[in-house]
Amino acid sequence: MDATSNKPPVLEVRCLTKRFGGLTAVKNLSLDLHAGEIFGLIGPNGSGKSTAMKSIMGIERPTSGEVLFEGENLAGQPSHKIARRGFGMVFQHSRPLNRQTVLENIMVALLPDSLFMLLPDKALTERAKWIADRVGLGNVTNRRPPTLPFADLRRLELAKAIARDPKVVLVDEPFAGLTLAEVGTFSELIRSFRDEGRAVLLVDHNVKSVAALVDRVLAMYLGEEICTGRAEEVMRNETVRRVYLGGAIETAARPEANFKDKAPLLQVENVSVYYGKAQALDHVSIHVHQGEFVSVVGLNGAGKTTLFNTISGFLPYTGEIIRNGEKLRGTTPAKIARSGVVQCPESRELFGEMSVRENLDLGGQHLTEEEKAKQIAWLFELFPILRDRQGQMAQTLSGGEQQMLAIGRALMMQPKILILDEPTLGLAPVILELLSKALERLRQTTDITVLLGEQNVTFALPHADRVYVLEHARIVWEGDPGRFAAEAGEGYL
Repeated sequence: MDATSNKPPVLEVRCLTKRFGGLTAVKNLSLDLHAGEIFGLIGPNGSGKSTAMKSIMGIERPTSGEVLFEGENLAGQPSHKIARRGFGMVFQHSRPLNRQTVLENIMVALLPDSLFMLLPDKALTERAKWIADRVGLGNVTNRRPPTLPFADLRRLELAKAIARDPKVVLVDEPFAGLTLAEVGTFSELIRSFRDEGRAVLLVDHNVKSVAALVDRVLAMYLGEEICTGRAEEVMRNETVRRVYLGGAIETAARPEANFKDKAPLLQVENVSVYYGKAQALDHVSIHVHQGEFVSVVGLNGAGKTTLFNTISGFLPYTGEIIRNGEKLRGTTPAKIARSGVVQCPESRELFGEMSVRENLDLGGQHLTEEEKAKQIAWLFELFPILRDRQGQMAQTLSGGEQQMLAIGRALMMQPKILILDEPTLGLAPVILELLSKALERLRQTTDITVLLGEQNVTFALPHADRVYVLEHARIVWEGDPGRFAAEAGEGYL
């Protein structure tokens, strides 16, 4: 990068803004990208990274701002015209032509725009073979995409992106679904693009892999730039660490002796999960005791939601999930929930056109009127705002109020194991404090077992008796919260 930093940038993004109705997904974003440079965009889920990349590529039309490529403003042009100017994009989700071979897929990407030149010639075929070799597909050129392993499907996306020898390559989530070894291989491929003089703009949830690969990185949050610089400098930035971790790490674990001699209430043993050919969990094992609060922390994309959906019975898996000595394989999600394993999803899944009280009543529909009244009274003590809002439609609540309602509805089911998936996502600090107090009250006054998934370590650790760190589909650390800061906190980002 140092050799190119004195040259004019090949791509200049100036005050890029993208709005969806009243939501500003990207706000006044500016960056420079040089030939022979890998530039990373990082940030928590919802920070605007992919929207920024799609706006640069023309997949989304920017609301305002400029995208200057070699001095020409491309902002607002359709993506196919931007591609012809010298851009290639590696999409997060592979979209091959499944009836064509690998070689034919690459040849389609190489075809000229003129309808009079649709028949491939020998030079076109040789060029396609060279590209296949270039990305590691030389041995599978005659196979069709459905027969390929997931990593080769990602290689095919790389091949299509560089088919026309672009000057700028945009890469969206290249490491999603890859094993650690495959991440290393793909990192080398992307480095080779830089070494060929291409400018590479990279977005991925895997912050460590991005940081190890890029020359510079821009950290985003809620659509805006936090800071830009070398990866090691950005990752030490206090605002960046606060966005990812949530702030200073504090703990309040109960003595481990309360649990360590007891048989686990829930055991996840060597569980692996695939989405198609992408591995989302890799031999994950955790256990939870009766009354214990366990936090599973990890950055977005690590596999937390997949783990919880698997426990709840929504996904097929290998390995075993055991509750009270009984295997859950083959049990329906409804039966798992009725038995007391209740998940509050990250997306909340409220009935927006029903009132607060109606949403709560749905959670308690299995209770007698006397039990329901008692449970509602207890819940309104836990979340007083829900008492005041019980006649209001759920969709008119604030984000924090909706999160309280989602948790409240789950608690109306009288769970024995409550699974909370990213409850702090997008919430203001004042709401986080209310949720924190409610969780602490659950912890101190009930025997409910809680499995909490969070990126926000500051929120997760004070409500944990034990902590698991989930990274790139694997559990990489387990211990009590007091050890986290010393052993795992520094390496979390």
